[in-house]
Amino acid sequence: MAATDSPARTSDAITGFESTFVDELTPLTVEWRGADVPDPQLLVVNEQLASSLGLDVEALRSDDGVAILAGAAVPADGQPVATAYSGHQFGGYAPLLGDGRALLLGELLDVEGHRVDMQLKGSGPTPFSRGGDGFAVVGPMLREYLVSEAMHALGVPTTRSLSVVATGRGVHRTGVEPGAVLARVAASHLRVGTFEFAARNGDILQPLADYAIARHYPDLSDLPTTGGGNRYAKLLEGVVDRQARLVAQWMLVGFVHGVMNTDNTTISGETIDYGPCAFVDAFDPAAVFSSIDQGGRYAFGNQPAVLKWNLARFAETLLLLISPTPDEAIAIATATLSTFDGLYEQHLNEGLSAKLGLADTFVDHALIDDLLALMAEHRADWTGAFRALADELRGRTAPLDLLLPREVSAPWLARWRETLADHGRDDDTTADAMDQVNPLYIPRNHMVDAALRAAHEGDLAPFEELLDVVTHPFERRVEWVKYTAPASDEFNSSFQTFCGT
Repeated sequence: MAATDSPARTSDAITGFESTFVDELTPLTVEWRGADVPDPQLLVVNEQLASSLGLDVEALRSDDGVAILAGAAVPADGQPVATAYSGHQFGGYAPLLGDGRALLLGELLDVEGHRVDMQLKGSGPTPFSRGGDGFAVVGPMLREYLVSEAMHALGVPTTRSLSVVATGRGVHRTGVEPGAVLARVAASHLRVGTFEFAARNGDILQPLADYAIARHYPDLSDLPTTGGGNRYAKLLEGVVDRQARLVAQWMLVGFVHGVMNTDNTTISGETIDYGPCAFVDAFDPAAVFSSIDQGGRYAFGNQPAVLKWNLARFAETLLLLISPTPDEAIAIATATLSTFDGLYEQHLNEGLSAKLGLADTFVDHALIDDLLALMAEHRADWTGAFRALADELRGRTAPLDLLLPREVSAPWLARWRETLADHGRDDDTTADAMDQVNPLYIPRNHMVDAALRAAHEGDLAPFEELLDVVTHPFERRVEWVKYTAPASDEFNSSFQTFCGT
């Protein structure tokens, strides 16, 4: 394990780091640094993201820049730490998790003045590794890079990926695999699990809550710390609303997170941790892809309920701040949590209405529910079906007929068209609007799998092409037609994702 008192190589290839989290919340951090890297090789760098952070792309590509991105060098003005947090994992409480294979390098201000974290994932063991080796391998790090950038392009709040560096180190998994480090950029790495740890460890809870408010909900900073409507009660309201909106967006694009533990639920409202994630092809609310989710706790259709459960754990950490009177604190927190279902349904129905060409319109829930029932019964492709509806309005019926038999879709289509007419929607204009919210390309599981297998063999071309496709999700190109096809039933029957690789 890397020692904190031995010499560390420093570099100014990446500069501008600040450390407000470490300065204000030192008890939640351990000063640390990455393991040595035998042979760092830059596999991919996000030039657009780098520019938005005010970073010099050429400096990132230099030997010193790659060394920082691999964890082999420390930024001259950085203060790398591993952070502590707890978490409920599959419903069971773990009192100490923490960054077992990650380092927070520090914070940067982007060109718009927003504060973001830069973290290295897979940089080696830390005091929180719990017996793990602290490393990561090429495939999963490229997977997180690809899917997080696709989610960003889809408009879903998410952490983002700056780079993946191959380390030249063999990492033992099912066999020996090539090691890699991902550089992740996030609004912050504050989690429900961070609050769970703080609530049980000393007097750090209120400073943590104040820090979270200042960083993510600054309009609450002027509110009082006690009394009705205090800033901590409002913090809970803010996180509930952001997370309700986030999980609705996941459902709208068919995203299955796969490991919705409380340590993977952010205070900022961003998606974080892409280990066992996947996208549904055939619409199935019970879809599960993670190899460790044997009971289906984190199935596609369960995600809203799990998110609400996680928020209840967050609310529990804030009770003493919300009110010194237990009954009053519980009543306030319960009332706030009770708003989740309505907020989620509002965000979901607004999104589904837009996907049907009925944005900014009250849509009869039965119209939406009946379509979803048809899609589930016939295992229609989630992404393809909504694009096919736009084709239907343009007079092209074949795409939808491939997904839903005309004899079962016709009655619903008649109701949908009548609803469009009642609201004065023109077919061509409506179809164009639908194409702006219904992606044509997502990171389909079989395409991601194939690209990562090629990358494992040293061929990055399939990955690079797929990355180009999924970061332009609404832009139809003839040469990308293969990326719209769902996987075969044979692939879907055996496909699994894995956590912690």
